[in-house]
Formats: sequence, C-alpha cells, structure tokens
Amino acid sequence: MKNSKPHGSSTSLVLTTLALALAVALSACGGGEKSAEAKSAEKAASAPEGGHKEEGGLKLSAEDAQRAGIKLEKLAEQGFADTVTVTATIRPNQDRVARVAPRVEGRIVQVTAKLGDTVKAGQVLAVLDSVALGEAQSALERARSAQRVAQADYARAESLAKDEIIPQRELLRAKSSLETANADLHAAEDKLRLLGGTASHTERAASTFALTAPLGGTVVQKKATIGELGSPAEPLFSVADLSTVWIEADLTEDKLARVKVGAAAMVTVNAYPNERFSGRVTYVASMLDKDSRTTPARIEVSNKDGRLKPEMFASATIETGAARAPALSVPSAAILLLQGQPTVFVAEGGGFEPRAIEPGDKVGGRTVIRAGVKAGEQVVAEGAYALKARLLKSQIGEGH
Repeated sequence: MKNSKPHGSSTSLVLTTLALALAVALSACGGGEKSAEAKSAEKAASAPEGGHKEEGGLKLSAEDAQRAGIKLEKLAEQGFADTVTVTATIRPNQDRVARVAPRVEGRIVQVTAKLGDTVKAGQVLAVLDSVALGEAQSALERARSAQRVAQADYARAESLAKDEIIPQRELLRAKSSLETANADLHAAEDKLRLLGGTASHTERAASTFALTAPLGGTVVQKKATIGELGSPAEPLFSVADLSTVWIEADLTEDKLARVKVGAAAMVTVNAYPNERFSGRVTYVASMLDKDSRTTPARIEVSNKDGRLKPEMFASATIETGAARAPALSVPSAAILLLQGQPTVFVAEGGGFEPRAIEPGDKVGGRTVIRAGVKAGEQVVAEGAYALKARLLKSQIGEGH
C-alpha cells in the first residue's frame, strides 16, 4: 500500500507532462497562423503608395486617379471613313525653294546671311566683286558719254538746218548718229542689268554687286565664304519658304486606286506624338516605279510655326472617301505594351484591369480594336502610362 501512492503520483505526472506538450504544440500551431497573417500584412504594407493590386485589378483612390489624369471612355461601335496609312518623309515645298547663284563670276567680299537665318525677299545675302561687271559698267559710261555728244550734235545741226545754214543731209546724218548712240546706250544698260549690276550714275566704274534673296524664307544651305570665287554654275545659297511643306510617300499598287488628288490627310511625326497635322493630297504620279513597284504621292501641309522639319519621317493617314463598317476603337495613346502584348486598362470590379487586345487600323488618332474588349466596357482613355508604372511597381514589390 505504501508503494501504490507513489505509482499513482508517477502516472499523474506523466499525464500532466503530455497535456503540457499538447498545449505547447497547439500554441505552436496558433503561432504559425499568426506569422502568416503578419507576412500578409507586411506584403500589403509594401504595396506602392496610392495603389495596390487586388482581385478586381489595380486599386486607386479617387484622389490618386485624379492626380494620374485617369479618364475613362465607354466603348461603343462607331463608323469611320476608310483610310490608307503610309510612311512618308517631309520635304521642302519645291515650288517655294530658290537656289541663289551669281549671274557672273566674282570674288566674294562680304557675307551677310547665315545658315538658318530668316530672310525677306530682296534682302542682301552676299556681296561679290566682278571684273566682268566692272567692264560692263565702264562700257555703260562710255555709251552715256557718246550719247550726250550725239545729242548735242543733233541739237546743233537741227538749229543750223532750221536757219538753212547747213544742208538737210547733215541734219539727217546727225539724227542717225544720235539714234545709234541711243541704241548703244540701251544695249550697255541691258548688259549691265543681265550681269546683275545696276545702271547707276557714278564717276568710277563699280565692280561690286549684291546677291539678294528672290523670296522670303529660311536659308537652308550656304556655301558662300569670303575670298572664294562664286560662279553661276554653283548656288551659294538655298532659300526655302517652309510655311508649307510636302509630305512625300510611295503608294503600293493595292493602295494606289484608293488615293485621289484632293483627298484629306492627317500627318503625325515622332517629335510630336500627340499632335496631328492636316493636309491634302496635291499630287499622285502617273507612272509606277519599275524597281520599287510604287507610285510617288505628295501631301501639302501648312507649317506656319516651322515645327515640321525637312527630312523628318512621318506617318500619313489619307481618307479614301469610302466608309467602313462600324467598329470598336480607343484613342491610340490608350494602348501600351505589357510583356510585349498590346494592352488597355479596363475599369472592372472597382479597379483597373490590364486587358490584352488585338489592335487593327489606325484612323484619325484612334485605333480599331478587333478583339479583347466588348461594347459597354469602360477603358482608360488617358492616364494609361501612369497605371502601367504603378502596376509594374506593385509587381516588383510582390517579387520581394
């Protein structure tokens, strides 16, 4: 009996120990669940400020959406004019380009215009000194002198003949000499003018002359250097009026029949991605290039502010005059690339969900959507790049 009590105490101790171990195990399990919740909270805390990605898309507060410039557009089918889109190059308006060369060979003694200067019609570009011009000026002075002598001889002969002091034939001879002198004077003046000089009355023969701009515009080429010889064979300046420019494109055979002279066109350039410049087709060549199998075409565009520069690459959308079937479309700026896939953001479930799409033709700053969205959905028309940045930031946070 003395030994039974200690045995019972030992059994009770074992049971107590097992109970404590079970309690510790349960406590450990509860601690594991708490650790997972802490990790989840830390993950939520690491989401980018002003936006986090949950089920239903990227979440933004109203204030953050306003700051990001988010604007929505409800998708609906609409009709478009049929268009042709071509790549093109900007050229100066060749009807408003002047290549300025001297009429006579001369040495350049002064240059007053620089490359890129805006000049007016008649403005002096350079001054040249010409031996031929000096000789022509001397010949003019001699002709003037001879004409004055012939004029005085005729006046005297006319007076004497009136008083019958000299015979009539002397008067006729004096008149013939005057007419010859007048013809020589006119010829000398014309020669000087053709050489680029002016028939001014000077005591000494002037051998210098000014090279002037024949039209107002911009100096786009300059080869004049003081001391060098200028000749009619090589222009010293090129002046272009860039208030209008030509957009030159090559039409493939399948597009040729759809483009007509007078058709309206919209032009875009990479330098100003959100702007469009309106113009009209002014020329379509009548022959096909046998090598490229294309036909040159030209669009004339106003360029009053001078932002369109010659040799810029451009994209031109030309209206064909026909209509196409109604289709869904979004502003072209609303489409961006995510993992190499054209994507738009759709307002869904209180957030903004990226949606892969299949884009179609571009028409007047908009892009037709062939697949990926449906009518009635709201897409982000403005501010898509801000959403893309937040989405990428949240993905980077999740990766950590």
